[in-house]
Amino acid sequence: MKTLFLSLTIILNFDCFCQVLEDNRDSKKYYIVTIGEQTWMAENLNATTFRNGDKIPLAENEGDWWTADEEGKPICSYFRFDKKNGVEYGKVHNWFAVNDPRGLAPEGWHVSTDQEWITLSLFLGGDDVVGEKLKSTEHWDWEGSGINTYGFSALPGGSYHMDGGFYYDLGIVGEYWTSTESSERLAFYRSMHNEDKFLRREDMYKSSGMAVRCVKDK
Repeated sequence: MKTLFLSLTIILNFDCFCQVLEDNRDSKKYYIVTIGEQTWMAENLNATTFRNGDKIPLAENEGDWWTADEEGKPICSYFRFDKKNGVEYGKVHNWFAVNDPRGLAPEGWHVSTDQEWITLSLFLGGDDVVGEKLKSTEHWDWEGSGINTYGFSALPGGSYHMDGGFYYDLGIVGEYWTSTESSERLAFYRSMHNEDKFLRREDMYKSSGMAVRCVKDK
């Protein structure tokens, strides 16, 4: 097992000091930030394999999503099935990938929980204002960008919903799964919109596709 590579780097567009995590699975590098007592990925997950080395199934069309839903199996995709979108926005995953026992997060990390988002929000002043503090300073449409207080750099990468496909376009909404179920068919997620400062807490069908942010294990 390779050792995780961490280095301290100045990232000008983050306006803060950020570290870099190298994911042993595919050598992808992610900026990470410490906010309060938590260390978060400052980019959306874009892994190719689970922690055990098995490939994460990649949807190439709508039919692949429907099949995964019917079978209750993990799947991910690039926004509108276009790999070019993965460079900036990473992948969207269904919740079956989030909860897969093979491990979606890098070694030493885990997919953020509902409680960890609550802790993050309280540290930054509450759901009414935290969206603006988490959103990146660019990419959000209609002057909807944030102030990116700690370099979290939330992105408006859209999402996939079974009742409407890629329902929101890039620049409008960023939606993030948590690893926490709300019922047998639903799980909690967080969303930020270009039109306000809020961080929303809602639940959605596990077959939906959303971005993922990971938190470092304690």
